[in-house]
Amino acid sequence: MTHVQPADLVTRMIDAGEAKVHLSARDTLIRAFMGAALLTIAAAFAVTVSTRTGEPLLGAVLFPVGFVMLYLLGFDLLTGVFTLAPLAWLAKRPGVTVGAVLRNWGLVFVGNLAGAIMVAVLMAVYFTYGFSTEPSEVGQAIGVIGEGRTVGYADHGAAGMLTLFVRGVLCNWMVSTGVVFAMVSTSVTGKVVAMWMPVMLFFYMGFEHSIVNMFLFPSGLLLGADFTVVDYLVWNEIPTVIGNLVGGLTFVGLVMYATHARTAPSRRPAVAGAVAEPVVSEPTADRERELV
Repeated sequence: MTHVQPADLVTRMIDAGEAKVHLSARDTLIRAFMGAALLTIAAAFAVTVSTRTGEPLLGAVLFPVGFVMLYLLGFDLLTGVFTLAPLAWLAKRPGVTVGAVLRNWGLVFVGNLAGAIMVAVLMAVYFTYGFSTEPSEVGQAIGVIGEGRTVGYADHGAAGMLTLFVRGVLCNWMVSTGVVFAMVSTSVTGKVVAMWMPVMLFFYMGFEHSIVNMFLFPSGLLLGADFTVVDYLVWNEIPTVIGNLVGGLTFVGLVMYATHARTAPSRRPAVAGAVAEPVVSEPTADRERELV
């Protein structure tokens, strides 16, 4: 049977979080760089499909290909480590401190940003024939997205900021579910199908993903869109990162940990003479980890 039961799944999540926290700076940066690069190429692909076919749903259906590739290759996104790394701290794994978790988040952020900006530059060259022509239809569409998701929010003031934050929360609720689903099966087919569902949902609904935005907005700026770097940071990236942290950690990581790793006592009445079930000890850090 390829399905991993929820209690075992949480142990895998904790193991994965511990492994990511202890990973060297070199490997963390490489994996974060490549994770963002693959995801953002898929974002460019999805926008291209949506623009050329006029069918946004088709772009959303195809976008998860990047997410699947990066997690099958063991790369990382900030949205994923937001959810997994703190669980290792809660479980009191050796050497996992608040400082170590923050270090992991910072390194993954830097690696993701570098990978996304690299793809933004490459795609801007692609959409403009090396900046020798006006942006193609797809390049113009990316510019429109950038304007709508920065000054578009700013036009609504505090209500726009709240909407932006909520979209960030909802996004990483779905994306982190996809991260966890990468561990819910031991077969490649099972992992792919499970990951595909929540990621397709977030993309079609227009939720805000901090790593995808690290590509879309620099691309828009390079392609002449009418917003500024400050607009991008204040009216998108910073609130989106905070929303992603809250959504993934609250609605995925902590929920799974609370009910499957720290399950409350059962209300079933004790039966006289019943034999107590054996207590299964938590696996040690030396066991082979199933990384997403």
